[in-house]
Amino acid sequence: MEQPNLSYIENMSGGDKVFEQKLIDIIKIEFPEEKKVYYNNLAAKKHKETAENVHKLKHKISILGLEKSYTVAVAYEENLIEGKTELKNEFEAILQNITKYLDQL
Repeated sequence: MEQPNLSYIENMSGGDKVFEQKLIDIIKIEFPEEKKVYYNNLAAKKHKETAENVHKLKHKISILGLEKSYTVAVAYEENLIEGKTELKNEFEAILQNITKYLDQL
């Protein structure tokens, strides 16, 4: 599985370490809450709301340099809109991967 990284954030910041840290801090605050809401909506079988949660989360997936994972998130979001949960396990593995990474920052 590909590993999260800060390449996108570093490129976007132009070397501004304060900006980089602010963005990382925002992700560290928002990601756990968005992940929690995702799991709650999934458990309640609210596929439309769950798709919206995946939509929000996929932006963080992209910011953390996970190109293949972003593709999985896009496909999973489309599945949820159609009421299907294929790719659920793959998407949740991505969430676990990001959680571990953010815990180390």
